[in-house]
Amino acid sequence: MPVLELPPLVEGRPTIEPPPFRLCIVDQSSSNPYRTRPGAFVLSFAINIAVLAMVVWSGHWMVAHRQEIRQQVVSLVADVSPYVLPPSKDQAGGGGGGGDRDKLAASKGSPPKFRREQITPPAVVVRNEAPKLAVDPSVVGPPSITFPVGPMGDPLSNVLGPPSNGTGSGGGIGSGSGGGVGSGRGPGVGPGEGGGIGGGVYRVGGGVSAPKPIFSPDPEYSEEARKAKYQGTVVIWLVVGADGRPREIRIARSLGMGLDEKAIDAIRTWRFEPARRDGRPVAVQVNVEVTFRLY
Repeated sequence: MPVLELPPLVEGRPTIEPPPFRLCIVDQSSSNPYRTRPGAFVLSFAINIAVLAMVVWSGHWMVAHRQEIRQQVVSLVADVSPYVLPPSKDQAGGGGGGGDRDKLAASKGSPPKFRREQITPPAVVVRNEAPKLAVDPSVVGPPSITFPVGPMGDPLSNVLGPPSNGTGSGGGIGSGSGGGVGSGRGPGVGPGEGGGIGGGVYRVGGGVSAPKPIFSPDPEYSEEARKAKYQGTVVIWLVVGADGRPREIRIARSLGMGLDEKAIDAIRTWRFEPARRDGRPVAVQVNVEVTFRLY
């Protein structure tokens, strides 16, 4: 059986020895550039503990302040009273109209006195000369508002004669309905509805209370605004009807990035306790601020 023989060692020829094996985790000598540093370990440990403590604290804070967060992340003005149009002691808005289906337009003149309640509607042409109970005609509105003394009629009419109660219906004067004077609806004066004067629907003041929200869910934050961390306030103009439902909603001051639409979508679902005048629900116009804020 052949035997493998190694070549003889040559004197003077250097032998190559393998380098010593070093385990970096174990070798802590100063010559090892990869040795662990106790200071870095302690710092890393401290940072991790601080982050963990912050996460635990923030979770506890959010649970403890969940109601505040709900109001602040998307802060909605639930109490609309600070944001309604400026109150007025003299002019409450609204309007009225009337007529007795005459073929001629209402003649120009001055409305009767404002009273809180109406018993007898005004008339240019009196159909009943001898009523059983004679009561001075009136329109519904703030008694502090007075009109010039003169022949009865519609102050906004351009027709000087002949005398006419107008083409409207329900008694009164004008082309509207409801026992008032003008082209509106209701016992008030002028374009508008529900009584009063000033055009359009009522404004808070002059005996008209502010509506109160009874259901006002928060709007959602648009994804575009959330990514951009965009914040601000949208001002919404709306009419709260006598049924407590918002209508004619439009932007009074825009914010953009989809937040205007989100605010309108939310307000469409709101429900209010309607404004009241002399205990009767009336439509009223208000401004509402919707504040979007991220934390």
